[in-house]
Amino acid sequence: MIKKVPNPIDKHVGSRVRMRRMMLGMSQEKLGERLGLTFQQVQKYEKGTNRIGASRLQQISSILSVPVAFFFEGAPTGEPLPEGGFSDVGHASYVADFLSTSEGLALNRAFIRIKDPKVRRKVVDLVSAIAGDDSDGL
Repeated sequence: MIKKVPNPIDKHVGSRVRMRRMMLGMSQEKLGERLGLTFQQVQKYEKGTNRIGASRLQQISSILSVPVAFFFEGAPTGEPLPEGGFSDVGHASYVADFLSTSEGLALNRAFIRIKDPKVRRKVVDLVSAIAGDDSDGL
């Protein structure tokens, strides 16, 4: 039996729904209530298992207070990369995936509250040192 793999665009849109929902501190159950769905259906949308239709995506964008285009930012294009070329799409997806986790969201929220740019730079340096990264990534 062949297992159906979610479409990369559906996964990306779902992860953006999850990220925004978490940024607002909204549970899957609460979003489901507002949509007239179960939290299990919201889970399937967020994993990309079930595709979100246009009217439903419009409804979600309204509830989460973002334009529909937000869900497609950094989405994979499906176009092949030039031979030997690099792409930022994987990087954007990686960042979105990280921000969709509770740890990523908590770290981002705490980091944004740091007002002093020198202190923020020191935090980046500290995390880079802990991760064993020689470059500063900037």
